[in-house]
Order: sequence, then C-alpha cells, then structure tokens
Amino acid sequence: MSTRITGVGSYIPKGVAPNDQFQEHTFYNEDGTVFGHENTVIIEKFKAITGISERRYITDEKTTSDIATRAAMKALKDADLDQEELDYIIVAHNYGDVKHGTQQSDTVPSLASRVKHLLKIKNHRCVAYDILFGCPGWIEGVIQAHAYIKSGMAKNCLVIGAETLSRVIDQHDRDSMIYSDGAGATVIQSTDDDQGGILAHISATFAFDEAHFIYFGESNNQELNDARRYIKMYGRKIYEFAISNVPGAMKECLDESGCDISEVKKIFIHQANEKMDEAIIKRFYRLYGEEAPEDVMPMSINTLGNSSVATVPTLYDLVLRRQLDEHQVNEGDIIIFASVGAGMNINAIVYRV
Repeated sequence: MSTRITGVGSYIPKGVAPNDQFQEHTFYNEDGTVFGHENTVIIEKFKAITGISERRYITDEKTTSDIATRAAMKALKDADLDQEELDYIIVAHNYGDVKHGTQQSDTVPSLASRVKHLLKIKNHRCVAYDILFGCPGWIEGVIQAHAYIKSGMAKNCLVIGAETLSRVIDQHDRDSMIYSDGAGATVIQSTDDDQGGILAHISATFAFDEAHFIYFGESNNQELNDARRYIKMYGRKIYEFAISNVPGAMKECLDESGCDISEVKKIFIHQANEKMDEAIIKRFYRLYGEEAPEDVMPMSINTLGNSSVATVPTLYDLVLRRQLDEHQVNEGDIIIFASVGAGMNINAIVYRV
C-alpha cells in the first residue's frame, strides 16, 4: 500500500496587483519613522530580491474558506472521487476567514467545517479540522493524511492550503508587497501500488529562539492609532534560518527515502522569496557535492506572490497541467516538496509520481 496524490486543484484569484500599485504608499520603519527612499527605489530592490513583479488578491466578497472550497471541488473532480467517501478534510491556513472591511479573524467554526458545509457533504464520519503550521501547513497536512492512511484510519483525505493574506497586511510595511491570496487542494488516497507515492517525510519545529520570527504586530504607521494587528516578520532572521536549516532537512528526507540526488526531477519549494529559495536549493545540492540543475525548481512567485500554505500545492497544480512551459513531471519521477515558515517550522516530502 502507498499514499498517493490522486487529484489536484487550485484557485488563483483573478485580481492582479502589480508592483507599481505600491507607488503611492507611504512606507514606515518599525520605529514609526518614514522610510528614507523613494518608492521607485524600494520597488526595484524588492523585485530584485524577491522576484515578485505582481501578486493576486481575492475580490471583496470572497473569504479563505470560499477559495478553499473552489480548489477542493477541482481536486475531487480530478481524482474522480465522490466527496461522500472522504474520511478527512484537513485545511491548512493561518488567519482564518477575514471578511473585507473587518478586523477580526473568524475561525469558529473551523475552515474545514465550512468547506465540508459548502461541499454539501452529509457523511458525519468525514472528520474536518484545521491545521495551523505556518507556511508549511499544506505539506504537514499531507503528512498527517499519510499517517492516517498507513495506520488504517483512512483511505481518502482532502488536504487544502488556503490563505488570503491581503486581509492581514500592513500597507505601511514594505513586507506587505510579498503577500498574496490563493488556494491549492489535493486528494490523498491509499493505493495498492507499494512502489510509489510518499517515500519519506520529515518535520521539525524550532521555537527556542525562533518562535517569534513571524508574528502579529502594530502598523508601522504609529500616527494611525490603529488597534488592529498585522502580519509582521524579521526578514533577515528568517532568511538566515531558512538557508541554514532547510537544506539539511531536505537531505535527511532524501537519504531516508533511499533515492539518489541524481534521481530528483523537480523540487516544489514554498514560494517565499526567489533569492532565498535559490540559496536553499544550491546549498542542498552542495551537501551532495553537486551543482543544482537549472530546471529543477519551478517558480510561480514572480506573478503569484507568496500565498503562504497555498504556494506549494498551487505550484504543483500548475506544473501538472503544464501551465509553466519549461516544467513538467511524469509518472515515476522523484520530486521533493519542502517548506519553511512561522513557528519556525520546516518540513519536506520525497514523493514518486
């Protein structure tokens, strides 16, 4: 028996926010002082570091659970699975449903329960719950689904990563340009084939010094007297943490799988920052004394931005559907899923397609 991804679907918002949309913003430092560069310079440097030229935002009437459901419907159709046969619905997110024009994150009922409701599933033995694990949430959800399947507790699981970060960003913080909205869903099933699917996985949480690298904080514009809290991060600390810890975790996972580095066809890594991801992949290959192949890492961050838990499943869906021209995966290929994010959490999966 193996654990396989049998259906994939995504929801990519149609609302495009290009970098020049931030030309009229007033950016402040953490101490409340106005940032000392023209916005044109800020945007140019931002593009050079992150690779982002535009990002996607949902329309005002939608919420995270809405787009999670849209992605789920596509994944179920792709898997040709009756939704009443689902044993688990696992929704990875971080900020719940935040309706447009409001300040409060709504997490009761869980987003997974909302998705089950919107899918009109009557089967009460289909258990729905949320997972809060930072950006690696979707991968962690897949690992949990795999554990249920291997233990005999489940045969069919729906794992979704969905986030609407446009609702929790501080418009006076330069980091607000990173974040975006999106949803990716996967059907995870047990199959009789024991030669493929999930071959190995690893997860870790670093919280002794790193727990608050990403946090909720006040607006950088202290003149607003704004009681609302926004997503904040210590970007340099996260960058150094990621390039120092993610490559080793990926190597440990690959070694456990029994596969050789030469067998890896694609690495689907969390779309957080283009330069950071490139550095992670280079260091990963150097651990084997190798140089990273030019085409091993598909990227979507340039047009989709960082949608947190949604980046990896969305990227995988795009490649499977051959919507990234230079990338494709085929049956039998060895691929790696990897992510890093708030917690600070790291995880990876080695998977045979």
